[in-house]
Amino acid sequence: MLKMKKISDSYDMKVFTDTGDYFGDIEESILTNNKIFGWRVKSTRNSFLSKVLGSAKGVIVPHQLVKSIGDIMIISKAAVPTNASDEE
Repeated sequence: MLKMKKISDSYDMKVFTDTGDYFGDIEESILTNNKIFGWRVKSTRNSFLSKVLGSAKGVIVPHQLVKSIGDIMIISKAAVPTNASDEE
């Protein structure tokens, strides 16, 4: 059964990757044409984002990369930004 939730209930929700890494907290949803386009995830202390981004405040995760939303949000590992130096 599909449960309906308000978008405002998801604010400050914890975000994890599908590999179990803590990614950050939801700060805002981005809507276009009455559909969710993406989620602005803020970098918090001890999050994976703070380690990867450094001083940046967060990222926008496209809604297509969201796998599940319940008590927490689970996103695809593809949403994780990478540094060019990490790939070399």
